[in-house]
Amino acid sequence: MNDAAVNDTRKAELLGTEVEHIDITSFDARPIVDAMKKMSFSSRDLGRATEIYNQMLSDPDCSIILVIAGSTSAGGCMDLYAELLKNNMVDCIVATGATIVDMDFFEALGHKHYQALEIPDDDTLRSLYIDRIYDTYIDEEKLQETDHTIGDIANAVEPKAYSSRAFIREMGRWLTKNGKKDNSLVKLAFEHDVPIFCPAFTDSSAGFGLVKHQVDAMKAGKPYMTIDSIADFRELTDIKIKAGTTGLLMIGGGVPKNFVQDTVVCAEILGHEDVEVHKYAVQITVADVRDGACSSSTLQEAASWGKVSTAMEQMVFAEATTVLPLLASDAYHRGHWKQRAKRAFGKLFD
Repeated sequence: MNDAAVNDTRKAELLGTEVEHIDITSFDARPIVDAMKKMSFSSRDLGRATEIYNQMLSDPDCSIILVIAGSTSAGGCMDLYAELLKNNMVDCIVATGATIVDMDFFEALGHKHYQALEIPDDDTLRSLYIDRIYDTYIDEEKLQETDHTIGDIANAVEPKAYSSRAFIREMGRWLTKNGKKDNSLVKLAFEHDVPIFCPAFTDSSAGFGLVKHQVDAMKAGKPYMTIDSIADFRELTDIKIKAGTTGLLMIGGGVPKNFVQDTVVCAEILGHEDVEVHKYAVQITVADVRDGACSSSTLQEAASWGKVSTAMEQMVFAEATTVLPLLASDAYHRGHWKQRAKRAFGKLFD
């Protein structure tokens, strides 16, 4: 057997067990969340966070912004996020490019994430074109196909400046005709007029495809598309102004978290001095406060900047895949979403 065949066999062995995304509709977490409210430590924090999210859903004036950083989509929460969007439990999304492109769009093309049941040294993984996220594997060759698909979409749209929201909408439009997965967040967002923002969009597989798009266009002497990060900030601020009362459900932190919180300050700078701070806020994170950051400040610290109210906020210091399914299942089964008005904020930009 030649080396290529040996490598193909080894790669198939390592990519043998797919990550199965959790279905929050298949179990009712209300009893365990109610029990956890009577405990202490992170259990009680999660109980209060779940109460706050249910208050967001039951408040007829509250628009909910889902904020995602980290790799929870690859780790099994991809269908969870799709379920929240599909059932009108979120009205807008701010996320990392990796969440939207390397994970959701990647699986929408028919590719998979895999459980790393065996972890050889990472140089071996590199030789097999396997990328690792902690204990999760991605086929690098399939990821490169994703890069090229992003480039193809960029080649097909009008060569002009796009906010990340506008370009992700084009990705969703493309998936309605070419996608392999109905439960894709990008596809569902297009269909339900839920805007998705990625403030650092090119820090993902999209970046490779878009760079190639620009280089090829420049070599051919043709115009090319660009991503306008200022338009991102302006458009998300427009949504905050339009929404009025807002609640944040934040998984991780970093750029997406700070970006969405800054809309309050930006609205004030634009002359909307009556803009409300984010009334509700939940953050699930394992980030530490001792470096002065907590992946873009604690929620109470954000209040000093005039971004978040301290009355209805809760930090949950836990790895998100262990607690987010409980919060989301509890909220799904309590059913406050059934009475919510649909915002369809994507139509603001038509």
